[in-house]
Amino acid sequence: MKVSTNWEGEMAYTMTNQRGKTMHLDPNGDGVSPMESVLGGLAGCMGIDIVMVLKPYQDKIKRLEIDTDGERNEEAPKYFKSIHITINIDGDIPASRVWRAVNLSDQKYCSVANSLNADLSYTVVLNGEEVEDPKK
Repeated sequence: MKVSTNWEGEMAYTMTNQRGKTMHLDPNGDGVSPMESVLGGLAGCMGIDIVMVLKPYQDKIKRLEIDTDGERNEEAPKYFKSIHITINIDGDIPASRVWRAVNLSDQKYCSVANSLNADLSYTVVLNGEEVEDPKK
């Protein structure tokens, strides 16, 4: 999986995936902030999982809305200290099945949830050339 993110000036960026789909990132303008996109990605990932796990009840789902509320660290880096996720679902579905779907998403299937504590590595390409970290 690969995306390309291009600076558009000021604090604006456009992210493009390999299928040519774009997302406008701009915390001070008409786009979403990168951290908002993390919350939206988390909700979308969990939503996909929940619908898949609830496949036997899919025709009974009338509404599925996922609200994410993230509390960020006050100092840099302003990572999410906690995220509260509210799953609003309407339909004739047993609560035990919904909770099973939520727990399976959280503990097994949701790549975004399981990436929030990922080890990060970096490559810097400056003016077309990869540059090493001088601190290494």
